[in-house]
Amino acid sequence: MTSDKEKNTIFPIDGIMISSVEAEIRKKNELDLSLVSISEGSTVSGVFTTSKTRSPVIDISEKNILSYTPKYLIINSGNANAGLGKIGKKDVNEYCEYLSKRTNTGINEICPFSTGVIGERISVKNIKDKIPFLIDALDKNSWENFSKSIMTTDTFNKIVSKKINISNTDIFITGVAKGSGMIMPNMATMLSFVATNLNINKEDLDKILTNINKNTYNAISVDGDMSTNDSSILIATGKSNLNYIDCDNKDKDIFITSLQNIYKELSMKIVKDGEGATKIISIHIKKAKSNEYAKEIGMSIANSPLVKTAFFAEDPNWGRILAAIGNSKVDDKKLENFDLFIGDQLILKDGEISNDYDESKAKSIMMQDNVEIIVNINNGSEEFTVLTTDLSHKYIEINASYRS
Repeated sequence: MTSDKEKNTIFPIDGIMISSVEAEIRKKNELDLSLVSISEGSTVSGVFTTSKTRSPVIDISEKNILSYTPKYLIINSGNANAGLGKIGKKDVNEYCEYLSKRTNTGINEICPFSTGVIGERISVKNIKDKIPFLIDALDKNSWENFSKSIMTTDTFNKIVSKKINISNTDIFITGVAKGSGMIMPNMATMLSFVATNLNINKEDLDKILTNINKNTYNAISVDGDMSTNDSSILIATGKSNLNYIDCDNKDKDIFITSLQNIYKELSMKIVKDGEGATKIISIHIKKAKSNEYAKEIGMSIANSPLVKTAFFAEDPNWGRILAAIGNSKVDDKKLENFDLFIGDQLILKDGEISNDYDESKAKSIMMQDNVEIIVNINNGSEEFTVLTTDLSHKYIEINASYRS
């Protein structure tokens, strides 16, 4: 049982040391560069953007996590180091090589991550100048500053931490994330770093992260735009001496559920922080013939600007939801026998307007801060839930002035 005090505690993870600094990559007087040190014997997994114009930091980190065990992560905000061709790759290699020499670490044991403006050259000098300080300042209790250092258009830092007990052993999980706009699988303009002290082998950790990512970070959308730098990193330091492989199924379920809840909370924080968002919209696609089929329909609704603006206006123009369902790339030539709800208000039953539909009640539901859309496809038993936001005037203002 977690005490009230522990609910607000940021638990350090034995084997993880972090430092953050102002390097004037983003703005003056704001943390924007962090170093994460990972202890020997840890396991690291990653899921990365599928963008075809991704940053060279993604190519480097994905390769190093696949083939090696990283000892250091170096993360900057304010500059994505993307869209620069060979010069962007040269720049990231230069500061990684410098970090490698300063820490006596193999270059393949360093993973860089970046987030921020695309198409502007990063200041290698600023990063190299701060690396000695970052090395000296490494501390186990720096998660809060880390969460602040990766922010860009975020209006608040995102951090979640939990303690659970498995086989009479305290297991800690702490994670940070950033993201508020350009949010769309796979994955989003987001960075996520989560760590635990449980001992997990690479194969199991990869499988756990992939499955959790599918139903959390890959099930949210703010604006339908995918970034060049998305990264979701999961680290298991093994410092607890409890091995995941030795746990029984009940204890494994407790751990996976707790870990998934961390990712769900971080996902909800990202959606809540959607640039200019005034509402969180949960889209539940049910009774579908496959999980992927349900996701396709859910994402089609979530990414419709017409649906999103209707929710901002609190206008129950359900025809926009109908159109978004029809625009989904599912393998049916026609969809007509589905049920559609806004909240508990039934709008369509088997594809026809319900006799009980009351537009004034639908409007009152849409005036709430958290709104549900439920669609029963009625061609199977699978389901999928997508989280999204409305689209407001503020979104335009934030993104129009992003570089100024």
